[in-house]
Amino acid sequence: MTAPKRVDVPIEGAPYPVLVGTGWLDDLLDHVALPDGVGRVLVVSQEPVQEAGHLGPVVAAFEAAEVEVHRYDVPDGEAAKSAGVLRELWEACAEAPLGRRDLVVAVGGGVVGDLAGFAAATWNRGIGVLQVPTTLLAQVDAAIGGKTGINLPQGKNLVGAFHQPLAVACDVATLATVAPRIRVEGFGEVVKYGLIADPDLLALLEDRAEDVLAGDPELLEDIVLRSATVKARVVAADEREGGVRAHLNLGHTYGHAVESLTGYDEVLHGEAVAIGTVVALRLGVRLGRTPAALADRAEQLLDRLGLPTRGPVLDRAQVWTTIARDKKADAGGVRFVVLDDLAEPAVVTPERAEVDAVLDELGVIDEPVEEAAPADA
Repeated sequence: MTAPKRVDVPIEGAPYPVLVGTGWLDDLLDHVALPDGVGRVLVVSQEPVQEAGHLGPVVAAFEAAEVEVHRYDVPDGEAAKSAGVLRELWEACAEAPLGRRDLVVAVGGGVVGDLAGFAAATWNRGIGVLQVPTTLLAQVDAAIGGKTGINLPQGKNLVGAFHQPLAVACDVATLATVAPRIRVEGFGEVVKYGLIADPDLLALLEDRAEDVLAGDPELLEDIVLRSATVKARVVAADEREGGVRAHLNLGHTYGHAVESLTGYDEVLHGEAVAIGTVVALRLGVRLGRTPAALADRAEQLLDRLGLPTRGPVLDRAQVWTTIARDKKADAGGVRFVVLDDLAEPAVVTPERAEVDAVLDELGVIDEPVEEAAPADA
């Protein structure tokens, strides 16, 4: 085991490192400095994470530092990101009890990180959180950037807060224990980074797709490091998504609708992002902005990586109701991220008819829009 590599997220007033390595959780606190005064931590996780052996080293590290450890497991699945589970976490904070100098530690995937981060953001008006992501999607995306929150039946992540972590500790060895589908969904976000900012990452995925799917540890470490570098750079430039951070939403406008309308349990987040990316790129082609060859290239790569490029057939009215409530919508309409070229993302607000035409072309809507009859018919 070598020391993890470090990517700094230089957010003004709240800088922190993303640490990426393989097999280093046993030495977690040798590389993550605890703030002064930490006496207790609430470790938030899930039963499968404990069964995989990832929780033990984290708990042991804090106990060796003479920090009192309390634990709380949340249910599996995106449906756990609910007000009810969040209330349970607040009650666990109260029972510990956690003071203002204490920490919440999230050990698990994106669901754990979002829930634990939101609990930390709101407990005692905000205490520290350490993110220890154990899935690819969480390591490359969800744990970085300080977005925390819960879902509502009406939409994904509609309630939440920006709350930057103390650090993000990515041990790529944990990826060997997750189910293949869970690992593969993370590539929905990785492909996004390649498309919006890192052409070399995109080429790496294309050249070594078989090794990627086989879980080559050295390759995965490089992929996590490259992805974290892109996200850190964008987040540092625009913490609250007032500008360039919106580019990270490639694939998310339609993807969030897919997740929401399938009950958060049929389509995984990374799968939904892949579906949404195809929609966004085909929209860009229709608008005359995205080269058709680039859209084809992206779709072929997603398919090679085992990600869906078409979603379940949805009701058109429900899709529009859902995306109109999304955080990416405003009074001017629904915003989509498209590509003017590779690594040249742009935010557009298309006419509804343009989006409908793409959805019809892809066959993901229940009934196609009928073309208007000629005026003299």
